Amino acid sequence: MTDRLVIGSGSLAHTIVDSLADRPGTVRVLTDDEQYARTIRGDVDVQMGDPTEQRALELAGPVDIVAIADESAAVNRAVGNVIRDVFPDAYVIIYADDEQAQRTDEQSEPLTAVADSVLDPNAAVASHLLERIGQSGQRAQQLLDVMRDIESLAVVTHDNPDPDAIASGVALTRLAQLAGCDGTVCYYGDITHQENRAFVNLLDIEMTHLDTPDAIAAFDGVALVDHSRPGVNDQLPETTQVDIVIDHHPPRAPVDARFVDLRSDVGATSTLLVDYFERFGLEFDESVATALLFGIRVDTRAFTREVSQADFEAAATLVPEADLGTLERIETPSVSLSTLDIIASAIDNRHREGSVLLSCVGEIGERDALAQAADRILNLDGVTVSVVYGIMDGTIYISARSRGSDVDLGETLRTAFDQIGSAGGHVDMAGAQIPLGLLETVDREDRSLNDIVEAVVADRLLEAFEGRTARKPSTYRSESDIDHAFFKPDETVQPPEERARSETASAEVTDAQSGDEQDTEE
Repeated sequence: MTDRLVIGSGSLAHTIVDSLADRPGTVRVLTDDEQYARTIRGDVDVQMGDPTEQRALELAGPVDIVAIADESAAVNRAVGNVIRDVFPDAYVIIYADDEQAQRTDEQSEPLTAVADSVLDPNAAVASHLLERIGQSGQRAQQLLDVMRDIESLAVVTHDNPDPDAIASGVALTRLAQLAGCDGTVCYYGDITHQENRAFVNLLDIEMTHLDTPDAIAAFDGVALVDHSRPGVNDQLPETTQVDIVIDHHPPRAPVDARFVDLRSDVGATSTLLVDYFERFGLEFDESVATALLFGIRVDTRAFTREVSQADFEAAATLVPEADLGTLERIETPSVSLSTLDIIASAIDNRHREGSVLLSCVGEIGERDALAQAADRILNLDGVTVSVVYGIMDGTIYISARSRGSDVDLGETLRTAFDQIGSAGGHVDMAGAQIPLGLLETVDREDRSLNDIVEAVVADRLLEAFEGRTARKPSTYRSESDIDHAFFKPDETVQPPEERARSETASAEVTDAQSGDEQDTEE
C-alpha cells in the first residue's frame, strides 16, 4: 500500500487530493489553513500544523510520496529545505517554477537537488493551452460543430459489432447530446457471441438493428465507428453520405466524410472516445465507463496486442468509474450448446500438418463460434497455428489464430484467398470469407460438399504457408480445376451488390471479441 502526503492549501492541493482519494493507498494532508481543511472530503487524514516546521512533518509521516503544492512559492521552498531531513527515502514532488527551483540561498540548496520532480506551473499552463488550441483541440471542436448541424444521428457500427464498436457508438451518442443531437447506435448483422450478448444485456445498451440498406434514410446524419467506409463491413449503400468517421484502423482507400478521425497508433476506437470525453470535460457515467473499458480490453487482447500508452492512460481514467463486478460477469457468460457442438466438431475433425492444425466443421449457425473453436484448439500441444472453417449462408468463413509463429497470419490468408474471396487480419489473428459460387447447387446433405471445401481450403492455405516458411509441400491437396470451377463467384447465384461486399469487406465477421479481423481490410 502506498502512503501519500499532500502539503499545502489552495486549488492545486485540493485537485491533487481529490484525484488521489479513490486510489489504493492512504492520503494525508498537512496544512495550516483551517478553512481549507474543512473543504476536504472523503477518506483523507487531515492534520493541522505548519508544514515548514520539521516537527509537524514528522507527525505526518511515515510516507512513500510527498507532493508539496501550496499556493505560496515561499512556503513550497521552505518545506523543500527540510523535507529530506524528515523523509530521506520518499519520492518528493515540488510545485515551483524553474527560477525558484534553481535558486540557491545561503542556507539552502536548489529545489532540483532535493526533489525527485519539480513541476513548473508556467510550463504546465502553457502545455495545457497548447493542447487545447492545437490540432487535438481543433479536432474536438470540429466534431462538435458537425454534430450541431444534425438533428438525428445514426451511429453505425460494423456488422456483427464487437465491444469496441458498441462502446464507441454509445460514447459518441453521449457526445452528440452535448451538441443537441439525438444519436442512435445502429448495426447490421447479429450479435451472437456470448460475451458480446452479455455485454449488451448487462449494461442495458440500447441499439437499433437495421434490416435493410435504406433503413438509414430515417436519420439526418450518419457516423461510422470502428470502421471507415460505407458498404465495407456494413450493409450501407456504398453511396451513403457519411458525416463522421472515428476509427483506429489504417484505411486501405480514401475516406470521405465531413469529419474524419483515423488514429492507428492506438489499440482501440474506445480510446479515442475517452480522449474526446476528457477534452470536453464530460464525466463518465458507470455504464459508459464500463463499456469503454471493456472495449479497450477486448481490442488490445487484455493489453497484450497493439497496445499504446494512450490505451493504458484511457483505461486508468475509466477504472475508478467502471463497474468491475459487471465486467467480471460479462467475461464469464454461459456458452450455447451450438457453440460447444462447433468446438467439439473442430476437435473431432482436426487435421494436422506440422504445427498447423486445420479443421472443417461443416454447416454452422453461429459464425462467432469459429473464432472460439480456433482459440480452443490452439492450446493443443505442439500447435502454433489453428484454422477453423465452416459454411453458412452460401459463404465459407475461416478463422485463424497463432502463437509463437514467425508467419504473419493476415498476409498468409490474403495470399491464399484474396483471389477467390476476401481475407485479412493481424499477425496472430486473421480470417477470410469465400463465396461458394457454383457449390450452392450441391446438396447440403451430400458429404461431397464438405469434402471439396475441406480439400480446397486446406490446399490453398498450406500452399500459402509453404511460401512463407521452410515447410515441405503438403500431401493434403486438391485438383486445381475444382478450385477454379467451384470457387469462382457466380453472379447468377450471388447478387452483384452482395458479391461486391464480399470481395471488398475485410476478413472475418466471425471474431468473438475483437472486430479487428473484419476491420483490417479497409
